Amino acid sequence: MDILETHAYDRRLKRNTTCAFLLSLLPFFLSTAFYFYMWTPDVPTSITSAGVKSAPTLLLAAVVLSWNGGQSVLGVVGGLIFSAVGDCCLIWPELFLHGMGAFAVAHLLYSFTFLSSRYSPDSPSSWNRLLYLILFMIGGGFYFYLYPFLQKAPDSELLIPAVGVYVVLITLMGTLAIRTRHTATLLGSLCFIVSDISLALQVFKATAPMKHGQIVVMVTYYLAQLLIAVGDVKAVEYHDDIAKWKRS
Repeated sequence: MDILETHAYDRRLKRNTTCAFLLSLLPFFLSTAFYFYMWTPDVPTSITSAGVKSAPTLLLAAVVLSWNGGQSVLGVVGGLIFSAVGDCCLIWPELFLHGMGAFAVAHLLYSFTFLSSRYSPDSPSSWNRLLYLILFMIGGGFYFYLYPFLQKAPDSELLIPAVGVYVVLITLMGTLAIRTRHTATLLGSLCFIVSDISLALQVFKATAPMKHGQIVVMVTYYLAQLLIAVGDVKAVEYHDDIAKWKRS
């Protein structure tokens, strides 16, 4: 009877924790809805538009910080903050390289986090190695496809190596997300890659103008950040549960 009561208590506790976590995400969903409500193709660049665009990411950082504590500052929280800086920079076209640099730092922080002990998986399987190879082939193929368009850009001497480094970093982040075997983390990283591919194709005019191109970029981007944040919180909970089990 005691064991049954313990299991029932654990289920109630997990259910209450999940409800509390979902409630903590409500500001993110509201700010995201506000961004899409306010966004128009000819929206002027301003401090206000930068704030509206970066608000959902900053709110996600606050959620992860509140649940995981200071251990996440040099991990997912830091990545979300640098992503918000990148969001602000991309509002102004002349700050594109600065924004790309901020997102590159975010990918590095995500990558270091995915290597941490709470994400530690078993030995990689042959399927994992195949996925690693496929992801790097996609990243390399996309860069070579984009290369002629980068050459036409006014600041091509900076963009060509910068975009190459960025492709390596985001591909590495996606590879390490596969290694974690956390579904939310993996899907988040893949959504991030899709978002950046969509953005690059439009920015460097490598595809015909897309009617809803910006919406595709931002939907996949916000979804990516949400899934990575959720994956980090769940990873900490799972790691804590394993630690408690080992101590018992």
